[in-house]
Amino acid sequence: MKTRTLGNLQVPAIGFGAMVLSPGVYGEVDDARAEAAFKTALDAGATHVDTSDAYGADGHNERLVGRAIKGRRDEVVVATKFGLAIPEGEASRSYPVGYAFNELRVNAEPRLVRGYAERSLRNLDTDVIDLYYAHYPDPGVPIEETTGAMAELVRDGLIKHIGLSNVTAAQLRAAHAVHPVTAVQNEWSMWRPVDAELLAAARELGVGIVAWSPLGNGFLTGTVQELGEGDFRHNAPRFAAENLSGNNDRYAPIRTLAANLGITPAQLALAWLLHQDEHVVAIPGSRTPSHIVENLAAADVTLHPDTLARLDEALARFEVSGGTLL
Repeated sequence: MKTRTLGNLQVPAIGFGAMVLSPGVYGEVDDARAEAAFKTALDAGATHVDTSDAYGADGHNERLVGRAIKGRRDEVVVATKFGLAIPEGEASRSYPVGYAFNELRVNAEPRLVRGYAERSLRNLDTDVIDLYYAHYPDPGVPIEETTGAMAELVRDGLIKHIGLSNVTAAQLRAAHAVHPVTAVQNEWSMWRPVDAELLAAARELGVGIVAWSPLGNGFLTGTVQELGEGDFRHNAPRFAAENLSGNNDRYAPIRTLAANLGITPAQLALAWLLHQDEHVVAIPGSRTPSHIVENLAAADVTLHPDTLARLDEALARFEVSGGTLL
């Protein structure tokens, strides 16, 4: 697997988003299937794994990751996040989102940050977190204060690198002034452009970008015709029946271009993303071993400038119906 740098942290160009391995995301899944999928990703070189204390009930996703990396911890860059799995009895603040549930509840108060990290360390059964993110900015807490508490974790050896997820350019700059930020994790794909100001700030500061949902919650695989029961994407307007059909029709030219290149739509979407910046990495997730191997092969796809120009032209006409999470 080709590697890239986030700040001074080296990771595979394509890692693995573990959220899909917990029940209640893309319907039900058992741990045996989930761990087999994750092992496929690790064996194929996707040794940058992204999880969160909020994925699955009671830290399920972190605990699954912890079991799967036992015996091979030194191979893996473990990234996790905090701020949504709020301890009982603590206050929370509303973070508006575009999905049907309308909001997330956040608490990133500095006094709670160490406790979040210690809980994740227990779940992951590890001594240190390689890349630790504030999952969402807390509307009631300046990002500098949250970052200051994270800096103490670096000092004390609980985490190695600081990350921020779902932030603005201004928030990145404010946090970076307190302690160097290694990576920002924001949604970025053919389905959802990255904020131009955030990208400019990251480039200026030497901060890497981790693209979450690089396949548009699976839409960019070109295979999503309908959703099964228990699929969280029922909350997403872009996947509503009245929008999904039209979005698939508009995406047809990109599927055709992938076929002409002899690659899958998912590989084209990931390769396109990697061509946008030399310090962007992707973290697609899947439960299907063959799809995981297919996704990771996109790291070796080189797109000709003419192809990129044709893609940009096609994407400029690809007006998506329905909102996204943020």
